[in-house]
Amino acid sequence: MAQATLSIDLAAICNNWRALDKLSAVETGACVKADAYGLGAPRVARALAQAGARSFFVALTEEGAALRQHLGDGIDIYVFSGHMKGDTDMIGDLGLIPLINSVDQMLRHVEALPGAPFGIQLDSGMNRLGMEPGEWAAVRDIALSQGPRLVMSHLACADEPNHAMNAMQHRAFSEMIDGVNARRSLAATGGVLLGAPYHFDMTRPGIGLYGGMPFADAQPVVKLDIPIIQTRDIDIGESVGYGNAFIAQRPSRIATIGSGYADGILRAMGPKAALFCNDTRVPVAGRISMDLIGVDITDASEGADTLELLGHHQSVDTLAEWSGTIGYEILTSLGARYKRRYVGV
Repeated sequence: MAQATLSIDLAAICNNWRALDKLSAVETGACVKADAYGLGAPRVARALAQAGARSFFVALTEEGAALRQHLGDGIDIYVFSGHMKGDTDMIGDLGLIPLINSVDQMLRHVEALPGAPFGIQLDSGMNRLGMEPGEWAAVRDIALSQGPRLVMSHLACADEPNHAMNAMQHRAFSEMIDGVNARRSLAATGGVLLGAPYHFDMTRPGIGLYGGMPFADAQPVVKLDIPIIQTRDIDIGESVGYGNAFIAQRPSRIATIGSGYADGILRAMGPKAALFCNDTRVPVAGRISMDLIGVDITDASEGADTLELLGHHQSVDTLAEWSGTIGYEILTSLGARYKRRYVGV
């Protein structure tokens, strides 16, 4: 079988959630947007709910609607994009909680769904989503009279603990919520690690649940094993793959494995990338192509059927460093062709 296997450790995800919950000492939600960062929101969210999570965060109303079918009632599902046009029926029928980002969204919500739950998103300096201070001041009394479930903002530089933006946003958020009698939230994973002043009433970790930085103590969550389709011996001076990008400097043994950039193994990582054959590091030979990758297994022992790209030897952040990106992009790029295997349940 040429299909690669992506193993997702649900127990590790739950253990990471418990560890962050212990650090925050307030209610800890879970961010499961983008299909739980590509790992499968239905399975991940159900496991986290069993571990004790009661508040979940998604990007789109459609994501929230799908999640409600798997989690049932009694769980809060917050929608970062707020109450968009065309979303009223899904929000009302399924009890989703839009995080209102503007005066227009506020009016849409209270007119279409009077008395329905909602939250407020404030812009504390990131200039992405949420009401700015002046806009918030104009609707604050009306919004608070409706009893929002949550008032939140988002940190732009929380993965850099010493960045001045963190303290600036903390001050701005604190000023905007002064006197607010509702749950407040500022911290995702990086904010949890900044310490108690950033925790307020709820934290909402995302990447840390899935084994990514900046949560250095996270348990590994994903393992990716890619089958070897064919091996061949080549002589000095022979090339491998497109563009003759690899030229053998010694007699070499090359394995061709069954994944590529169509599966989220970014082409840009090729010159630095390596896999593992048992405990032996084996470098990529040449360019990563759509479905296939050449790997120099000359120094590995014989007999392996698969090579490991992700696992205990290297993480999504290792791959991200090779590619000049972040672990979030690696996770959310993992393709649909993998055979997905859930473990730890």
